[in-house]
Amino acid sequence: MALTSLSTPALIALIAMVLVGVVSAVIGSFGVRVARSTSDFLVASRTVGPMANASAISGEYLSAASFLGIAALILRDGVDALWGAVAFVGGYLALVLFVAAPLRRSGAYTVPDFAEYRLPSRGLRRLCSVIVVGIGWLYLLPQLQGAGLVLNTVTGLPAWAGVAAAGVIVLATVLGGGMRSITFVQAFQFWLKVFALTVPAVVILSLFVNDGRTFDRPTAPDFPADTTVQIKVDVVLETAEPVSFGASGVLDGEPVQGLVNWAPGRHSVDAGSQLQFKAGTAIPTVAGRPTSDRQWLEPMSHGGGEQLLRIYSVVIAGFLGTMGMPHVLIRFYTNPDGRAARRTTVVVLAMIGFFYIIVSLFGVFARLYTPQLMVSGADAAVLLLPTAALGSGWPASVLGALVAAGAVAAFLATSSGLTVSLAGVLFTDVLRGRLHRFRLAAVLSMVVPLLLALTISRLDFSITVPLVFALAASTFCPLLVLGIWWRGLTPAGAITGMLVGGTISSISVLASLFAVLPNDTVIGNLLYRPALISVPAAFLSMWLVSRLTRVQVPPEVDATLLRMHAPERLGLGDDRLTRRPAG
Repeated sequence: MALTSLSTPALIALIAMVLVGVVSAVIGSFGVRVARSTSDFLVASRTVGPMANASAISGEYLSAASFLGIAALILRDGVDALWGAVAFVGGYLALVLFVAAPLRRSGAYTVPDFAEYRLPSRGLRRLCSVIVVGIGWLYLLPQLQGAGLVLNTVTGLPAWAGVAAAGVIVLATVLGGGMRSITFVQAFQFWLKVFALTVPAVVILSLFVNDGRTFDRPTAPDFPADTTVQIKVDVVLETAEPVSFGASGVLDGEPVQGLVNWAPGRHSVDAGSQLQFKAGTAIPTVAGRPTSDRQWLEPMSHGGGEQLLRIYSVVIAGFLGTMGMPHVLIRFYTNPDGRAARRTTVVVLAMIGFFYIIVSLFGVFARLYTPQLMVSGADAAVLLLPTAALGSGWPASVLGALVAAGAVAAFLATSSGLTVSLAGVLFTDVLRGRLHRFRLAAVLSMVVPLLLALTISRLDFSITVPLVFALAASTFCPLLVLGIWWRGLTPAGAITGMLVGGTISSISVLASLFAVLPNDTVIGNLLYRPALISVPAAFLSMWLVSRLTRVQVPPEVDATLLRMHAPERLGLGDDRLTRRPAG
């Protein structure tokens, strides 16, 4: 599609998105002027204050998955989906209680650095490096695909262009000044995201208050206009009332071309099928999701035990996975001391808590104004909501462009943080040397997820993100919690626990990437959301093997724990910046 053929709203949105990239690059250039050492590139010389660091952490933590995915979950799952937002916010409470200050006092650059500091073991360090890279690549994938989704949704331009542009902008920022650059950039991007959601939310809320719409309909929502749905993966749809529509493809195992009449119940639709619904037709939902507004409003009104299992798994993954996300952890190494790390975390809790309240409102409004997205494309609800609620015209175009700009800021901020954390691990563990090798590490960090994003069909945020957090919760969370608070941890125990948790989670990752599984069964829920099994298994195996190999407990463990828990003013802390050449 040529740029000259874009509609006015699409052109305004494209200009807004380009401006975000340009401003991010300009702000990042200021970091280049002061980034001259390894310390600057990896941890900003540990001089970032609590407020600036909290803004940067919030900017990179609130990813495209949060910006787009939470609203999509609420649109489809209703009140039960709020547990996802609670889990992601609660993860920072766990961070401030158990990890933030001791982790900063360890003096490490990266998670592998901390592992070797606590348990001198090259094997454990190498395993941590592999897991950091795996988590980083897996989490970069939906960020880059989110860039493609945003560009394609608001402008109609091909998704690959958005993926490629995001990769280039992120690399330019990171290569310029490392952690110095992205600290300034991510802080700006956080406040842009908040502004981009708050203004439309207030406008749509005022519209909702005055238009008399309610959520007490006993039947399914209707399509607001004639809608054609392209089915990209095999799916089972459910309807609570008879539905008639046109179809082309394979439905319920039979080839269909023409009018279809569905009775209430579940019906299978194969990938590649096309469904054509008339305005006023009841909207089918994905099996296991609420079929009416009243169910949507009632907790645990659908899915039974499978829904409860899904909630528990998401809560465990979010609450414990946050402390294991490498791009989150590296930020606490940039604080001047442990006290600043704790203060930073408290400020972050307030910032992201407010953000999730606003984005949850978008999910609620999407149920009223864009219910057709429940069938396919729910991740685009935030992007399409301003136009759906306000109609055509300049106000809708401006608000739509603002939301698109915020979405760009979301995936750029998180991608930058992930790239720096990956580059830090590759630089310190693989490409040991001068600063030009950090830049090479940054390029290597981006190449693999960029290629995957361009070749793999776009994944559902509601599936991909819990998997990433489950992997982090099943590997680094046990290592950090037991490493900081239990003197009995041994290298063999740490390696075993991380292998057990990582293996279970990796099976789920592979299943989600290469297979379509039923989302409303016990097996499907455990494969898509494995934290309920993988996290306890990791903790238990780490503790058990450590008890069996207690002779391996490092002799200096008491001094190590004292340095991590003693206040800095006692002068007992350890900082690797004083022991590692600037290179």
